[in-house]
Amino acid sequence: MPQPAHSGSRGCDKMSQGAAMAFPYNTWLITVLIQEAIMQKLAILALLLCSAAQAHVTLETPTAASGSYYKAVLKVGHGCDGSPTTGISVELPEGAQLARPMPKAGWQVQVSKSAVKPFDNHGTLVKEDVSHISWTGGNLPGDFYDEFVFQTRIAAKPGKLYFKVKQQCAQGSNNWVEIPAEGQDAHSLKTPAAVLQVTEPGQAHQH
Repeated sequence: MPQPAHSGSRGCDKMSQGAAMAFPYNTWLITVLIQEAIMQKLAILALLLCSAAQAHVTLETPTAASGSYYKAVLKVGHGCDGSPTTGISVELPEGAQLARPMPKAGWQVQVSKSAVKPFDNHGTLVKEDVSHISWTGGNLPGDFYDEFVFQTRIAAKPGKLYFKVKQQCAQGSNNWVEIPAEGQDAHSLKTPAAVLQVTEPGQAHQH
């Protein structure tokens, strides 16, 4: 009885064709999985960078014109390694005059004054001015956000004005007081002071 010719070869051919068809699919699947893994890592990295940026105590409005009245909003986005914030104090730099804090429910607000180079305030010679503002006695959970507000007159010339902030917690503290040296990248600082960019008069104005 005659036997079918090359039956084994036909089987191999079918297997080869099946493998050839599967190969592009496998390559596509591997590519998709690699792309998804890369996107996940990029998303995690972006989240970490965003968290790091939000970790510092910063000013909500980063610019103010020289000679203007400026509403300073200090943004506090975390506690001290999870410990709740119980106090915030800010040091007013030379060039930030006549500071007035906004009352805050649940917190005691205090101002400290010190001698300054005399300056005129609508006909009155000011020899002593606010140098520190503090909010104490509150309880801001470590994973909550809040704001601490004061108003000040910006008498400084155009440039950068640094506000040193001390954050007291139930356990531990954070001192946001570092100021970059000339030519130093501010992003390299671990605990940078809050910075305000002072512009030419008339470029920005707040009351």
